[in-house]
Amino acid sequence: MIVFKNKQGFTLIELLIVIALLGALAVGLLAAVDPFEQLKKGRDTSTRNTAAEFYNAAIRYYAQKAKFPWEEPDENGKVELDPGNVTDLASLPKSISAMAAAGELKEDFIELAGTANLARIFLTFPEAEKLIVCFRPESKAFRNDQNTKYDQTGALNTGNPAKCPNPNTDVCYYCFK
Repeated sequence: MIVFKNKQGFTLIELLIVIALLGALAVGLLAAVDPFEQLKKGRDTSTRNTAAEFYNAAIRYYAQKAKFPWEEPDENGKVELDPGNVTDLASLPKSISAMAAAGELKEDFIELAGTANLARIFLTFPEAEKLIVCFRPESKAFRNDQNTKYDQTGALNTGNPAKCPNPNTDVCYYCFK
């Protein structure tokens, strides 16, 4: 009499093949998603939103007071930023506080944005009634964006004026004007 045994489970070779296939699929998925690029994109989105919030608040402040907060002289007659100079937002705590006191920014704007994020955002006002706020993107998506075509002062970068000449090597900024 012939007796057939029922196989129960998988052989070691079958299990190893399935694990190898799953590993290959996982590596392919990670390569397609690029988690570091996604982190940079998230940081750039946060920086862009902070820059836009500051830009809009400064414009509203100017509409109320007929001058920017950094043009207000302190008790020594010194202003926080002179026309044409470029500075990062982390260097303007007095102006940010003045805009918060006027109700144009949240009281805890500096804490919410973070000083590291504010240090990545640059401000210049070349003349009265003109304001330029820029930041340098880290992610490929933002470096290739059509608004990333300026230098730190908001002037068009050399080369193709429609976009950054070479987003992979040139230093181009995303600006609000």
